[in-house]
Amino acid sequence: MLDKARTLQRYKLSSANGEIGTVKTFYFDDQHWTIRYLVADTGAWLAGRQVLISPYALSAVSRERHRFVLDLTKGQIEESPCLSSEQPISQQFEEAYHGFHGWPRYWCGPYTWGRQPHIERDRKRWRAAPTDGRAWQRQLRTTSDVNGYYIQATDGEMGHIEDFIIDEETWAIRYLVVSTRNWWPGRRVLVSPQWIQRVNWDAGEVFVTLSGETVRESPEYTDQLLVTRDYETRLHRHYHRQGYWFGDPDTTDQVQ
Repeated sequence: MLDKARTLQRYKLSSANGEIGTVKTFYFDDQHWTIRYLVADTGAWLAGRQVLISPYALSAVSRERHRFVLDLTKGQIEESPCLSSEQPISQQFEEAYHGFHGWPRYWCGPYTWGRQPHIERDRKRWRAAPTDGRAWQRQLRTTSDVNGYYIQATDGEMGHIEDFIIDEETWAIRYLVVSTRNWWPGRRVLVSPQWIQRVNWDAGEVFVTLSGETVRESPEYTDQLLVTRDYETRLHRHYHRQGYWFGDPDTTDQVQ
């Protein structure tokens, strides 16, 4: 299921023994463009620290109630390694955090989720998976920080990031929602992270391997539109690109 980050940010978070708050934003890595943590807004509870929830901790999603159900207790969340709300997430912190909860280390292995191309929910398979010592360096960014980044086509600026389309099965960011209102009034388009050539994080610019004219003629996206496989197929055909659903492109070696 694909959904907008802004929609998911309204979801509540329910632990095994009560609600802990709502989703505030998301951390994603700058190689695979995959969500690594949901950041919880816990109100007065655990104020002053970042409360991170890995997709490994999600046991269910209730769309009707706009709720994520966690396979964690409040005590486990409170006792986990603490990170100030002002601190960046270091790789040392991630080691301690994943070690505390016993989750697989997504940065060790050839796939998006380490030893697996997708999130493995069976804890027994975590231990049974073959050891792969290869680790890749990553930098985590929040969707709220990257919102507003300008998109640079091969022939100039064409818009800015307005939202993200997230795959709730793999937690990959499938598309950037790009507003082109300053160029083509009232129009939004979708651009896949797979079509990114490079990112200037300091300047807030994303360079894509697409021309502005090609993007302008792509299938339009609206807030009311459901991103169905039919729409995705039309989008990828327009750009003459193979869909991510063919094969498994999510390996470290193939990330730009």
